Amino acid sequence: MLLLVIALELVVKEIIMKNLIIDAAKDKIFFKIIVNKESYTSEYLNSRENFDKFVLILFNFLEKNNTSIKEINNIFVNQGPGKYSGIRISVSVAKALSVTNKLNLYGFDSEYVKNHNYDKIIDLFNKGILIKNLIKPQYSS
Repeated sequence: MLLLVIALELVVKEIIMKNLIIDAAKDKIFFKIIVNKESYTSEYLNSRENFDKFVLILFNFLEKNNTSIKEINNIFVNQGPGKYSGIRISVSVAKALSVTNKLNLYGFDSEYVKNHNYDKIIDLFNKGILIKNLIKPQYSS
């Protein structure tokens, strides 16, 4: 019986995935943490001032939601089409975090997101459609 309980605890620990979504391709900088069925979001103005402190804003968001970057399993970043500055900063930060913390990195297209509903991104990930470490920025004209 004890072995069964331990095995179930290990399975539950394995299933819990923390996903971070970063989207700065449009008018807002948007962060979202998804942990199984729970999620936490925050939006910021897509401005030069916020680009200058992008990493600080992101880490404040994580801290506010009691999450360390070490707890994140996957980072999803909007690769466009969208605003050049927003895509460049968000992709750069996502790549840096991925490399330094050995996190899985996935790019997604703006067309997959409607009304800040990022469920489709997680659905595409679960179906194996998103390709790990393949980021192809697409800038609007």
